[in-house]
Amino acid sequence: MKKLALVVIAFIVFITLSYSQAEKTSFSKEALSEKLLATDGSQVAFKNILKKYKGKTLVIEVWASWCGDCVKAMPKVKELQANNPDVSYLFLSADKTADKWKAGIEKHELKGDHFMMNDGMKGVFGKAIDLDWIPRYIVIDQSGKIVLYRAIETDFDKINETLEKLRGVKIAEKFNDKSPSVN
Repeated sequence: MKKLALVVIAFIVFITLSYSQAEKTSFSKEALSEKLLATDGSQVAFKNILKKYKGKTLVIEVWASWCGDCVKAMPKVKELQANNPDVSYLFLSADKTADKWKAGIEKHELKGDHFMMNDGMKGVFGKAIDLDWIPRYIVIDQSGKIVLYRAIETDFDKINETLEKLRGVKIAEKFNDKSPSVN
């Protein structure tokens, strides 16, 4: 009976944690204030990186050049980019050195903006975005709201569905903007 109770409690905790992570619609203050390394060597606060994408749909990929699952997912990322050219792409690396990070960008021909976490996957920024696996994908809509907080390399169908829904919203908004007003 105690074993069953422990299993039930563990299951409830797992579901609660999964649900709370899935429901986040904005980044924490810690994440937004954390500085990331730019390819030019400068340090940029995450909130300032995100400002560039205001009014745009954004896919963020958290990855590392040493990550086998990240490398295996690269063809899917390129397919995602080819099928969604109107979407912006931001790559955040968990590499341990800038040299390996930059070599990975070049080797995999990653198109988008690139920044590196200063303290790796388990550092301040990683904890602030609940990073427990890479590759990790986050989708942000045009209003800056997180619409998909936790997707991994097996979730490309979910990522595509999310982008398709956002495209539908964008088309509907354009249609409403062009329709004559009735007064």
